[in-house]
Amino acid sequence: MSTSAENQPRHERTWIYVTACVVLGVMLIVGLLTFSSHRRTNEANQKADQLIAALAAAGARTPDKDQIVRVLGTDGGATCENPNDALSRAVLFTQLANGAAGPGARPVIVDSRVLKGQLLIIQIYCPNELNDFKKFVEDLKTDDVAGY
Repeated sequence: MSTSAENQPRHERTWIYVTACVVLGVMLIVGLLTFSSHRRTNEANQKADQLIAALAAAGARTPDKDQIVRVLGTDGGATCENPNDALSRAVLFTQLANGAAGPGARPVIVDSRVLKGQLLIIQIYCPNELNDFKKFVEDLKTDDVAGY
């Protein structure tokens, strides 16, 4: 058996090795990103299914699964981003008002089921915030005013 002599310059082979390594690195990065996004999508779908089941059990309307996945993702989105923060509670208070603007705005006694959806979202997506938010909700004055 005979070995042929290499007649290609070394710098030409170096470019082949560098190009192959770069392509391999790009493929590795794309593969990792695809894998992690697929895992996040599966987790978001599982949590959305949990939320839909919990809302149905509570007798509430259930939004489309794709909407829940897009809005809440895997971490609960804006609902779970500091739900016990003063600003988040102030925004909630403005939603629990009579709808007037300016000096006519007044707080109202809301139906006891109004905050149930938000409690379910926090329970599923960010359970570590649930106890503080439950205490906050229990301190609100609610009643069975919707007549359902």
